[in-house]
Amino acid sequence: MIKHLLLRGAFAGMLGLPVLAMAAAPVIEVFKTASCGCCSEWIKHLEANGFTVRAKNVEMPAQYRKLAGIPDALGSCHTGMVNGYAIEGHVPASDIKQLLRDKPKARGLAVPAMPMGSPGIEGPRKDAYDVLLVENNGSTKVYKHYK
Repeated sequence: MIKHLLLRGAFAGMLGLPVLAMAAAPVIEVFKTASCGCCSEWIKHLEANGFTVRAKNVEMPAQYRKLAGIPDALGSCHTGMVNGYAIEGHVPASDIKQLLRDKPKARGLAVPAMPMGSPGIEGPRKDAYDVLLVENNGSTKVYKHYK
């Protein structure tokens, strides 16, 4: 009888795991223009890697970059916000996950411009690019280099 109750309790608990996993998925708000195709591809990359995305079409995504404290020189075509961090441009989901695990005191991550081969801008070639950690004072350091 007790064994039966324990098994039922364990099974009921396992049924709740997907709900807990969904609730724990990081939510990224993405500010982009309605016509940007590479932004939509980056969003698909994030979703395929476990993120929940709330995309917002805005007239001037650069305003959101400025509000997040990301220097214009690091600008790209969209700005994301997740757990208090800014994500500027085509940052790989793995780097965002690492940022959320490490929790550095910083503004966020940026991939300036739109390098070919970064998530959402896949194509016939892969250019080398850096994911930059944007410090609270606006300075940067290489977070990860891609070849």
